[in-house]
Amino acid sequence: MKTLLLGLGNPYLSDDAVGLRLAAALRGPLAVYPDLDVVEDCSVGGLDLLDVLCGYQRVIVLDSLRARDGVPGDWHHFTAEALRETAHLAGVHDANFATVLALGRRLGLPLPEPRNIHVFAVEMADGLTFSERMSPRLERKFPAFSAAILDRVRALLDHPEVACAGRHIRTPASLPAT
Repeated sequence: MKTLLLGLGNPYLSDDAVGLRLAAALRGPLAVYPDLDVVEDCSVGGLDLLDVLCGYQRVIVLDSLRARDGVPGDWHHFTAEALRETAHLAGVHDANFATVLALGRRLGLPLPEPRNIHVFAVEMADGLTFSERMSPRLERKFPAFSAAILDRVRALLDHPEVACAGRHIRTPASLPAT
């Protein structure tokens, strides 16, 4: 199955770069998968994502998020089935991931099914400070959550039926992935 591993984020906004860092860290260990393409640094958003996603049967997105009561370094795994479209847009750059996917499908573009789009998102501590370094909290936890996410991505590539089937899985950085 032709798969894209996509690191999303902004390399200049502290913890927002965690998806980019993860993609760079996972590229080497995942090089044994011939049907896997890795894009380490995808800083585009909105409708521009369609150009990146077209033609793949499966996409694995690495990104950051800030959830209510989130703990920096905890990570989440869910599929695009869990995403919701944007209700109101001020412009095409406001389109969230779910809205972009829905529009691409309406246009007939060759996009993966929602169950084949996996998002691994790490809770960030600071996504507003201009810095090429992540916050000390995320830097300390990076080895643990990157190893756990690597294990889950490998399991997904080796056994696609291991997918989270739309469920939202939250994994504290202090616990191993299941």
